[in-house]
Amino acid sequence: MHGTPPSIIPDVLQRCDHCAVRHQAVCGAMDDVQVKKLAQIAHRKKVPAGQTIISDEEPVDFFANVISGAIKLTKTLPDGRQQIVGLLFAPDFLGRAYSKHNPYTAEAATDVEICTFPNAAFERLVGEYPGLQQRLFQHTLDELDAARDWMLLLGRKTAEEKVASFLHMLARRSLLTGCVHKASPGSAAFELPLTRSDMADYLGLTIETVSRQLTRLKTSNVVRLSTNRLIMVPDLDRLAQAAGQDNHRH
Repeated sequence: MHGTPPSIIPDVLQRCDHCAVRHQAVCGAMDDVQVKKLAQIAHRKKVPAGQTIISDEEPVDFFANVISGAIKLTKTLPDGRQQIVGLLFAPDFLGRAYSKHNPYTAEAATDVEICTFPNAAFERLVGEYPGLQQRLFQHTLDELDAARDWMLLLGRKTAEEKVASFLHMLARRSLLTGCVHKASPGSAAFELPLTRSDMADYLGLTIETVSRQLTRLKTSNVVRLSTNRLIMVPDLDRLAQAAGQDNHRH
């Protein structure tokens, strides 16, 4: 992937100024002069749901900030079986700096918009700006914490707690990024980024179990299913309780 042609740099800079995730993404650690330099290599890209963004074990060509939508990360076993190992949302960072090959396949779970940076040029900026390096390191630590939490979920939680934990994570992320669906204080509304089949894969459950637990959460009014994909959470504390965790834990 090539850097942004100079002719569209002003447009990119304007989008940086109005980017909804700029201050939360890795570029949030940069001042205006530094962001201008980053914008010179940046390129916005829209990816339709179902399209592969990067492939497992292929050379690293670029990194990206997630602007909107959801990306699922998968690993493939030698016999062809796949496992979803992570999800990315705005303002997450896609890719591993200083790695020669991609550690996973990234696929757009929904329609996605990303802001991409060619790997060599981005790594030079990371070396030049300590603030960018520190923000990138913080994102890496956040990913490590999330992976440890998910190990606990897969290893110790019940089926109901697994599904509730997944919904609670999505609810918290929707509030972080300013979900388009209006919700009253202490509540949330969001669209499921995964199919029932993908949810089952991600949670280590069967499709039937996922559907059964969603029905139980709906029957107990912990969640409301407005449509097949739109989830409404009237009380985040109740959902956190069903997930076996503290809603106010960061």
